[in-house]
Amino acid sequence: MKQLLLITIELPFPANSGGRIKSWNMIKALSEHYEVSVVSPLKYGSDLVDNFKKSISIEKLYSSEVVKERSARNLLTSYLQQVPLNVYRSQSDVLRRTVADIADQFDIILLDHYEAFQYLPKDYKGKVILHTHNATYLMWERYAIQGDSLAMRLAARLEAFRVKRYERRACNSADLIFAAPNDIDNLCKLGCSREKFKETYHLGDDSQLLLKELSFDSTEEQLFYVGTLSWEANVDGLLWFFEEIWPQLKQKRPSLKFLIAGSKPDQRLIEAAKTLKDIELLGYVEDLEPYFKSSRLFIAPLRFGAGIKVKVLNTMCRGLPIVTTSVGAEGLAVKNFEHMAIADNAEDTCTAIEQLLDDPAAWQLIRDESRNIIRAKYTWKRVLGDMISELHILINKSQRPTVVTDERR
Repeated sequence: MKQLLLITIELPFPANSGGRIKSWNMIKALSEHYEVSVVSPLKYGSDLVDNFKKSISIEKLYSSEVVKERSARNLLTSYLQQVPLNVYRSQSDVLRRTVADIADQFDIILLDHYEAFQYLPKDYKGKVILHTHNATYLMWERYAIQGDSLAMRLAARLEAFRVKRYERRACNSADLIFAAPNDIDNLCKLGCSREKFKETYHLGDDSQLLLKELSFDSTEEQLFYVGTLSWEANVDGLLWFFEEIWPQLKQKRPSLKFLIAGSKPDQRLIEAAKTLKDIELLGYVEDLEPYFKSSRLFIAPLRFGAGIKVKVLNTMCRGLPIVTTSVGAEGLAVKNFEHMAIADNAEDTCTAIEQLLDDPAAWQLIRDESRNIIRAKYTWKRVLGDMISELHILINKSQRPTVVTDERR
């Protein structure tokens, strides 16, 4: 059985976010076909290491604690080292030396996230796979337009440039790259070879497809949202919704409620919610099912970000109609008012929400078609099966293409 070393940038356990869910499921699938070992910085302490090892079948875990906060000092250090901030925040000299010592034992190195590229030895002769979670530079470019202040926009523009350069290098050093369709397009704009790319997706909980369909008549005039409430793209989108959309909706619908699930909300959300009627921050919610059943719509008001949004796919799995933006829908083969409602300004968003609050036929169409397209295209069995097939094809090739060795660093 072939030996595979997967290098990630955080321990994917517990699998409680989009990136971790994908990494966790990918490791499980790979371990059925390869002897898998994992390298991971421990950004949040080592308390979960034992449970991770007990919960998954791998050969060995190589880990080291890495605690580097987002701070001005660390940003300056990343400039001095000429790497993006998140690359520096995932950096461990201990793990770099470890990988250099063991790399030749493995037939394949799989880099999970572009930041893991820093651990790839320059002289590694085996197959190199890159699994991207986003075209990350695009997120910074979009934030450079939407950011709150001139200083933040300028910093985001500089970070976009640094990430572009690093993502290009990571792509150029890989034999095979897995990315979402929209990320493939955006990474190819950097000069990365399209021939290396194969499609993959970050998915939601597709076991929800087994649950009974939701009923319009059982819902209330209630909007629902779940997400990481400290993530800037989510914070920005919700604040925009609070300011531009919620007052218009409440003026016409005094009884409308908006429930928001997610732990550790940004202070800006807490302060804004205090001033608005019928918006409730629920905190972390263990079981989302009661809220899926009682809410009439899911709202995903994203103005920037990159990649496929797991909260959107997860909600489609359950069949709760979604109102989102083009950013929220990107990378998915969806049609407006067939699989979800897509609107990019306050007026159109209000119109879409009001229509779906009142129209059972339109609501039921989106409920049914969103689940149908998940079954057809976006299940873990299909996505992970395709990834394994592409790996087998690559490994069976007799010769690894020549790469520019100074790309590896």
